[in-house]
Amino acid sequence: MSRNVIASNLTNHVRRRLLITGGSALMTSGLPRIASAEEDWPSRPIRIIAAQAPGSSNDTTARALANYLTAQLKTPVMVENKPGAIGMVAADSVARSKPDGYTFLFTLHSQLAQAPVLLKKPPIDPSKDLVPIGSYSTGLSPVCVKKDLPVNNFKELIELSKKRPISAGNYSIGSGWQIRVVQIAKQTGGEFILVNYKGTGPMVSDLMAGTIDIGAGSLIGMLPAIQRGARPVAMLTGDSKNPLLPGIPSLPEAGFRGPAFETLEECNMLLGPSGTPTKIIDRLGNLILRSVTESDAVKAAMAQLGVTETPHVGQDLKEFIARVWSAYQILTRELHINME
Repeated sequence: MSRNVIASNLTNHVRRRLLITGGSALMTSGLPRIASAEEDWPSRPIRIIAAQAPGSSNDTTARALANYLTAQLKTPVMVENKPGAIGMVAADSVARSKPDGYTFLFTLHSQLAQAPVLLKKPPIDPSKDLVPIGSYSTGLSPVCVKKDLPVNNFKELIELSKKRPISAGNYSIGSGWQIRVVQIAKQTGGEFILVNYKGTGPMVSDLMAGTIDIGAGSLIGMLPAIQRGARPVAMLTGDSKNPLLPGIPSLPEAGFRGPAFETLEECNMLLGPSGTPTKIIDRLGNLILRSVTESDAVKAAMAQLGVTETPHVGQDLKEFIARVWSAYQILTRELHINME
């Protein structure tokens, strides 16, 4: 075969390859790009499972956040309440859901900290099966006495507890309030009988009815009792300078010091199932930070709660969890608190 024929065949072969590859490129460029699930998120409604009953700071804050996220994400964000088993009913439901950014947990973080200590067989490991996204403080937490209890301040309450048992409503087993009550009894010799509830709402109903002597919780949760005559005598969190409850001392201001009174911060935390894409976690964390200045609903909820703290997100949230969860667990073991 002559050189000219070989050259001609080679040229024709190259032309054919160029036509084939060029045509493929043209066809490919004409196809729409297939977006990844993360880039397409959200494309359908989102659920937030709240671990506390309506009437609590947990429910109020969850609904305010859902309102803001609905507007920002352009998709419905719905809140569903699933109280029970120190938050594990809701936590288990979320931990076992698909980590695709459509199901989240909103819970008191103390419940997650306490589950491994209080439950013999917790349904999940909160530190492994859930991923934290952001948290809001529960704000002011007043200790209130029923309207006809013959005390005017916390000192008088302690003195009364030495003369006869004081029934203390507890919004959640293993709560910071429960730890403080047990610690106060240990330090003062007073007698307190804990009455456990599934959330602040039911506890407040009994406080208003006079069934229990005292109760404590978020300001928004305790407000109905205060309006019906229950009297704040101290603060679990906050201080006497807060204009919403001026002159009411915090427990440290009343002379109670140590980890039980100065470390056990409470917050409502948003978490997703382990494996939730980082891009979604970061986006939601950013929206939580922005919500306290951009959302009228969130600002109103924070004002009602007396919150002045910035939400915890990212590395700040990880450090908060490491510091506070360990304090809850150590004190629970030391004070022999259990599920009884």
